[in-house]
Amino acid sequence: MREIRINYMRDEKDFRTNEAYKTLRTNIEFAGDINKSIVLTSCTPREGKSSIALGLAVTLTEAGKNVVFVDADLRKSVIAGRCGIRGKVKGLTHLLAGRASITEVLFRTNISGLHMIFSGLVPPNPSELLGGKRFEQLIMFLRDHYDYVIVDAPPIGSVIDAAVVAKNCDAAVLVVEQGKITGKFIQQTKMQIEKAGCNILGVVLNKVDLSNDKYYGKYYGQYYGEQA
Repeated sequence: MREIRINYMRDEKDFRTNEAYKTLRTNIEFAGDINKSIVLTSCTPREGKSSIALGLAVTLTEAGKNVVFVDADLRKSVIAGRCGIRGKVKGLTHLLAGRASITEVLFRTNISGLHMIFSGLVPPNPSELLGGKRFEQLIMFLRDHYDYVIVDAPPIGSVIDAAVVAKNCDAAVLVVEQGKITGKFIQQTKMQIEKAGCNILGVVLNKVDLSNDKYYGKYYGQYYGEQA
């Protein structure tokens, strides 16, 4: 297995973000060890689901878990760029198209316990690739070899890909940006995931404005500041 260095930095003094990730990790762990392969999606683009998915994967490794992150956003992936990957690397599309083996697309990273499969080239038929037997077999293989399989899927309100991915995963987490999506749209998205036969663990409310949360900031800000 090849190694690759990714650039992933989280401000350790940003206690709200770090505590939120720890809470998400704890909730997922208490959902039961049957939920090993987890897909993260959103209603629309730019709600932050890729950042949440990668942050969750890293947070799980901090608890000693062996985690593989699968970038299944084959249409418009941002993960390679955010991780500082330069040049082309073989990824999920190469594997699903039969143009690469698992050993060629699975990378060990500089973050202990974290392995990654990048999206690869943009294919002309993403839904067909994700709905094929190879993707199902891949998730089964990874599920047997890792504590958690975190899958970043496209927004389910935009394309069908996420529902296709969810069909092969144990559970789903929906990322919703505060104030951007209507309750009706969220319900429609929830129904699409449920129709795929995937258990919904919950919703992550992202990009929350905490500027008026004076009590939380005063109390916890002081506490964590003293401990830093």
